[in-house]
Amino acid sequence: MKTRAAQKTAAPEAAADGKGQETRERILQAAADLLRRHGPAKTTVVDVARALDMSHANVYRHFASKTELQDAVADRWLKAISGPLQKIAQGNGRASKRLEQWVLALAAAKQRKVLDDPELFATYHAVAIAARGVAEAHVAELHDQVAAIIRDGVEQGEFKVADPDAAAGAVLNATTRFHHPHHVRESAGRLDQAQIRTMLKLVLAGLKSGAL
Repeated sequence: MKTRAAQKTAAPEAAADGKGQETRERILQAAADLLRRHGPAKTTVVDVARALDMSHANVYRHFASKTELQDAVADRWLKAISGPLQKIAQGNGRASKRLEQWVLALAAAKQRKVLDDPELFATYHAVAIAARGVAEAHVAELHDQVAAIIRDGVEQGEFKVADPDAAAGAVLNATTRFHHPHHVRESAGRLDQAQIRTMLKLVLAGLKSGAL
């Protein structure tokens, strides 16, 4: 149990951590706004600091470089996509229904971003490509979510899959034209749910038959 003195010491530290996180979020939001207006090449740490009326040294306390800042913006954007998908992956019910819901939700999330603000989508896509480590981590997270659903399907006796990780890669590859940023932007965000459901019927049939 903490003493009163320890509690008094810990409280300011917690407050400082909270304020630091708030400042970090403000910096990320300002960077996102500037990226939307000016693009990656013309958005610098100095520009972000100026937009927030703070010194650029304060921005550097949270992000060591322009690259690190833009990587963090890309990571924030990608987590906004993967977060809701994680809830589907961890849900209950039949694995086949959850996998179908997961793919449709991913495609819809990408579609919304293209239709709501195509310029911002293009900018974020460019930032994500430049932030290779962030993009690769995002893809790995999506892969793990699909693999988790497939493992549940195997445990439920619904899927006959020897290697859930390999099967997850196959699912993502089979559905990539519906959620990969390049293809989504190319189609101007037109989402054909009938085509997705047809593809999913083939994918689910393969998972149930033991073909993978």
